[in-house]
Parts: sequence; C-alpha cells; structure tokens
Amino acid sequence: MPLRQPDNPPFAAFTDPDAAVERLNEIFATNTAFLRDAFKDFVAGELPSCRVRACYPQIRIATATHSRVDSRLAYGFVSGPGVHSTTVTRPDLFAGYLREQIELLLRNHEVPVEIGVGDVPIPLHFAFYDGTHVEGVAEALNHPLADVFDLPDLSILDDAIVNGTHEVAAGMARPLAPFTAPRVDYSLHRLQHYTATAAEHFQNFVILTNYQFYIDEFCRLAGDLMAQEGSGYTHFVEPGNITVAPDGSLSGERPSRLPQMPAYHLVRPDHSGITMVNIGVGPSNAKTITDHVAVLRSHAWLMLGHCAGLRNSQKLGDYVLAHGYVREDHVLDADLPPWVPIPPLAEVQVALEQAVEEVTGLAGYELKRVMRTGTVASIDNRNWELRDHREPVQRFSQSRAIGLDMESATIAANGFRFRVPYGTLLCVSDKPLHGELKLPGMATDFYKRQVAQHLKIGIAAMEKLRAMPRERLHSRKLRSFAETAFQ
Repeated sequence: MPLRQPDNPPFAAFTDPDAAVERLNEIFATNTAFLRDAFKDFVAGELPSCRVRACYPQIRIATATHSRVDSRLAYGFVSGPGVHSTTVTRPDLFAGYLREQIELLLRNHEVPVEIGVGDVPIPLHFAFYDGTHVEGVAEALNHPLADVFDLPDLSILDDAIVNGTHEVAAGMARPLAPFTAPRVDYSLHRLQHYTATAAEHFQNFVILTNYQFYIDEFCRLAGDLMAQEGSGYTHFVEPGNITVAPDGSLSGERPSRLPQMPAYHLVRPDHSGITMVNIGVGPSNAKTITDHVAVLRSHAWLMLGHCAGLRNSQKLGDYVLAHGYVREDHVLDADLPPWVPIPPLAEVQVALEQAVEEVTGLAGYELKRVMRTGTVASIDNRNWELRDHREPVQRFSQSRAIGLDMESATIAANGFRFRVPYGTLLCVSDKPLHGELKLPGMATDFYKRQVAQHLKIGIAAMEKLRAMPRERLHSRKLRSFAETAFQ
C-alpha cells in the first residue's frame, strides 16, 4: 500500500539546548497529531487506501575524536568517535532532562547536535499518551488497525542497551540514550496502569515500600511538609491524578478502588519532590515497577519496608542499612547474572545513616543500639519457614546476612542495571529464627510505633540526596565500559 506521512523538516544542527528541545517538541507534536487525526477519520469510517505512518524525532551527534572536555562526569559524553543517536518521545515531559543531556554533549564535544525525524514509527497507541483506549474503539469497526497503522513492536522494546548486550550493526549509529522512544512509551503507559497516576506527576526521588501503613503515614505527613515554610512542596497527587492543595482541598474524584501499585507524589515544580509507591509483596512486583520507573531517569530510589531480623541481638523495630545483597529473588537472573556484585553507594549510605541519627537523636556508638549495617538477603519464597530451613539458614549465615525480605535485592539490582542510585533501609518486624514470628498480635504495637519514624528517616535521606550536586549523586560506579552519553 502507498504510505502517507506528515511533512517533516530535514535534520538541522543545533548549538543551543533550548532550541534543540523546542525542535523535538515541534516534531513530536506534529507527528502524534497527524496519527490522532488519521485515527479520528478511521473511526468515522473513512478507511484510507494507504498506510499511515509518523516517526519519532531523533537526536544524533557525530564526533571524530576520543577526547572530551571533562572526564570527571559519569555521563554526558559519547564512548568514542562515530555517530551516536537516539529516538525521543514526550519531549514535553522530558524537557529538563533532554536540555541537560544535550547541554553536556555540546560542552564535552564542542560539536553541534542534529535534530530531525528518525525511521522508527510511532505506534498508534503511543500517540494517545493521555491514556485514550484505542482498541475498544477500533474493535467496534471490525477492521484491523494493523492494516493502516503501526502497532507496538516487541522486537524493539527490549533492554539490550542497558543490559550491555546491544550489538551495533556495521554502518549503524551507536545508542546515545539507555532507552529507545518505544521502550519509554511502553513504560509510561504501564506506569499509568499500575499506579493510576500519570507519569508527569512522578518525582525524581522515589521511595518504594511493601506496606500500606507507610503510604497512610506519607499521606498524613504530606500536609505537614507542604505547610513548612521553604519546603518547596506545592501539592500532593494521589491515585486517579487527584490533586491535594496545601489547604487540603481536592481537585478530582478518588477512584473506587486502588490500582495494583498505588503511587503518591509530594510535588515540587522542578520534579525534585518525593514519590512513594506501595509495590506490594515480592520480587516480581519490585522488578515490574522499577523496570518502568527507570525510564523517568530518577535521581535516587530507596526501599523502605520490613524485614526478618536474622540475629538474636536484633530487636523488633531495629533498622537494617543494607551494604550488600544476597540475590535469591531470581527475577533478574536473565538480565543481570547473580554473580554481578551490587555495590553500596557511599552517597546514599551516608545520607541514610545521617537521617537515622537526626530522627532518632542517636549518634556514634549509641546508634548501634537501633541500627545495624550489613547484608540483606532477598528470596522469592515467602513461606521459606515451612520447609526444612537448615539449608537456607546455613546460606544466610555464610553470607553474613542480618535481614531477610523479598524486594530489596531486586530494587538495588535494578538500580544498578539502570544506573539509578539506590539504597535500602529496613525495619525488623519479626525474628523467625528466634521464635518471634510475624503474627497479628505481635505486630500491632510495632507498626504503630515504628512506621512514622521510619518514613521520616526516608524523607530526610531523600532531602539530603536532593541537596547534593547531580554529578556527585550519579556515581561512576554505575557505569560500564562503553556507556551511552545520556544519564
């Protein structure tokens, strides 16, 4: 069939990041509007006699030397001479990110970037980034969408670039960013599905938890934090994209039921606020949500939750600051082999320890009364206690593990894989090896006493990380041999 496409400008060179981002916006807005208009005609019964296609905008840069201006940065430079490119989606949402990455390229390589239209089609579903359901309308027409429009293609949605398995064919450009535009679009839609909030509300500092108690406390604390003079927090967003103003007034209507992994956002205008997500229980959920949050290029994510204390010297309510992980979650084995070490990140570790000191009022040797630093083991069998546990207990002992949960290692490993700074601070809620099981009667007082303090520590740690220079927080420890230029 003939192909109908929008009229797009040719590639043009830019030395001004703002102008480059504006051109990306123009191309993306034009091409997605083209698809939406064609779909509107399709729904009205005007079946075209040609295929309809619009492609993502593209950024590319060509360099002829291995040298760069600043070698101290973890990102912002290409790995070697040649052509590097990436497709781009939602430049309106990623404007600040794109502006920063382009500015670093221009500064480090002193050559212009080129902006134009690539050859990767925008799937029709991704042209409706506000959540419109394409399939329901199209099915009523009894005419295949695929006969006219491009649909999502799984063959270009994988994580080969971030996994380090992407192979560049001869004569092709090397990747400039960790994710392609279709991969980003897929995750933006998944975030809406799992959290019931639009991607635009997500903040750059993300707290993940496995208990609703923490979310309830976060909602309560949000009002206090917005009221604090100079906090910079302007509003709070709940599932259903409900906006809560500092005075407590609501805009919108709360959904009748919560999504699978509800997200709550304490917003600052520059996206430097705090997002909190209740991921539920298990490594599969932990991988799912971090797979998708990763495309937003967060500045840090933390796991705050409960764990089993494995040492008799621990008490219920004690804190565990992870500095190593035993990965028996298995959900990432194909993407990040278990033999890959997941290092502690000094900047995150220090921020968490300082936050514990400030909130508890303890310091130095006294801090050891309530917090222990060590290895956390994450497993995929919640009922490990019901089998002969001598063999897993021996492994935990050999690893020097002090805490056991089901999510922390997965979140840290995905942070390592996606180059997102990560950390873990858990609270001991039971001691199964010492007869203190997690049962309702034993846990009630613990939950009431510790959740508020634990969450305050997490928020304080995030605010410390926010105050750090970006180049300090995004560690070179997270970068491999040949990296993409974009963080």
